Amino acid sequence: MRSRRDLLKSAVLGGGAGVVAATALGSLGPEAAFATTAPAIEPGTPDPNFAEGRIRSIKENTLLVLGSNMVFHTIRVVDGTSLWKLGPVGFDQAKPGDGLYARGVRMPDGMLAAEAVWLNIVNIKGHIKNITSQTIHLDHNGHEVLCHVVAGKSVAIHSESPATSDLSMLKVSQHVQILGAWRPDTNEVDIATVFSPH
Repeated sequence: MRSRRDLLKSAVLGGGAGVVAATALGSLGPEAAFATTAPAIEPGTPDPNFAEGRIRSIKENTLLVLGSNMVFHTIRVVDGTSLWKLGPVGFDQAKPGDGLYARGVRMPDGMLAAEAVWLNIVNIKGHIKNITSQTIHLDHNGHEVLCHVVAGKSVAIHSESPATSDLSMLKVSQHVQILGAWRPDTNEVDIATVFSPH
């Protein structure tokens, strides 16, 4: 079986890979965006197969991204690339101004051939200050984050229980972790999953 590196290189270089099944390239869930780097990378060394930042421009299937370290990244989206923006989405959902994390294979010219791109993904912890049927007001390190419940998307995982769309078990002052999609240039997040230890 070909490695994911070979599959991505073929897709970028036109080597006849065709449509690569995204699941053949590894985990595509939003949790994978925050996974630790490969063990072959020295601690403290940047992962060459990872990029983060905000999209400055989009041309055809290529994203120009300015990293938080002020370094530009060129990221190519291919047939096998998975994109996440509160759930699986098409490339047309990527917009200038979106934040992103991307994992893939670094090509000889420095471009990153993406296997997965997570748009506006956030993973925050805090205490619930207020809760309604549509919002959770979260205190995250002394800053309020307004988290929106999205019908058909938002779920809660309580302790070891399976995911449920019923968020009624959440309570004020409870400590939670929220995985979601940031609304750029705001303090607002659309909720994908609320993790509650109790």
